Amino acid sequence: MKNVVCFGEVLWDVFPTHKKIGGAPLNVASRLSSFDNDVTMISAIGQDKDGENLMEYLKENKINTDCVQILQEYKTGKVKVMLNDKGSASYDIKYPRAWDKISLTEATKKAVKNADAFVFGSLVARDEASRKTLYQLIELAKYKIFDLNLRPPYYTKEVLFHLMEKADFIKFNDDELYEVSKYLGSKFNSLEQNLEFIAKKTKTKDICVTKGPHGAVLLHDDKLYYNSGFLIKVIDTVGAGDSFLGSLISKLLIKTQPQKAIDFACAVGALVAQSEGANPLITLSEINTFVNPE
Repeated sequence: MKNVVCFGEVLWDVFPTHKKIGGAPLNVASRLSSFDNDVTMISAIGQDKDGENLMEYLKENKINTDCVQILQEYKTGKVKVMLNDKGSASYDIKYPRAWDKISLTEATKKAVKNADAFVFGSLVARDEASRKTLYQLIELAKYKIFDLNLRPPYYTKEVLFHLMEKADFIKFNDDELYEVSKYLGSKFNSLEQNLEFIAKKTKTKDICVTKGPHGAVLLHDDKLYYNSGFLIKVIDTVGAGDSFLGSLISKLLIKTQPQKAIDFACAVGALVAQSEGANPLITLSEINTFVNPE
C-alpha cells in the first residue's frame, strides 16, 4: 500500500445529542488507514482533554501522530453541527483553534517529501499561519490532492485558485464545482462542461465531482467515468465525501482501473451516509456485499 500525508483540521463535530471526532483531512486519513495505507496526519491540537482524546483516536486508527503539534495557547478544534430533516449538515466552525496555527517543522517537511501523496483542503487555509505552512509543504509534495471544502466565510477566490493550480487532483461536490467555475468566469451550465473548464483553466488532469445521492463523475487521463449512486436511507452525510475521497485515492494510487475505483468509492460514501458519524467501521466484505448483494 501507499504512504499518504493528510494536512489540516482535526476536531470534534458537536451534534445536538453527542460529539464525534471529525475534520475532513482526518476523515480522509481514517478511511485511507482502514485500507492499510501508511498514513501521517499533520495538524495541531490544544493541551486539553479534547486533544488527548483525538490523539488516542489517531493512534488507535494507526495514523502516525509524529506531526500533530500540541499548542498551549489554543484549544482543540470544535464544530457545532446542525442536521436538517434529510440528514444534510450545516456547520458553525469555532475560530481560532489549534489547527489554525500549524507550523512548518523538519518533521513535517520530511513526511511530505517521503509521501506518495499529499492531501489538503481549503478550510485549513483560513488562517495565515496554517496557510503559509501549507503553501511551503505543497512545494515539497510529489502528488498533490486538493479536497475543496467550502465553508463560508472561510475562503477566498485567490486562495482557492492558488491551491487548484498547484494540485494534481481536485475533488469538488457539485455545488462547489458550479460556484468555483462561476468565480473563474465560466459561462457553461452543464456539470461536464464546467469540469472540463476547470481542468483546462488549472491544468489539472484528474478531477472528481461528487453528486450527493446521484454518485460521482471522475475525469482521469482525459476520460470521464461515472457512478450513478446507491439507494440508501440517509442517517447523516457528515464525512461521506471524505470517506469517498479516501477510498478513491486508495484505489487510484495502486493503479486500479478508474471505473472500479469510482464504483468502490461511491459504495463506501453511501455506506457512511447511512451510518451515524463521519468514520464508521466498514469492512471490505461489507462493501462487496453492498455492491453485489446475493
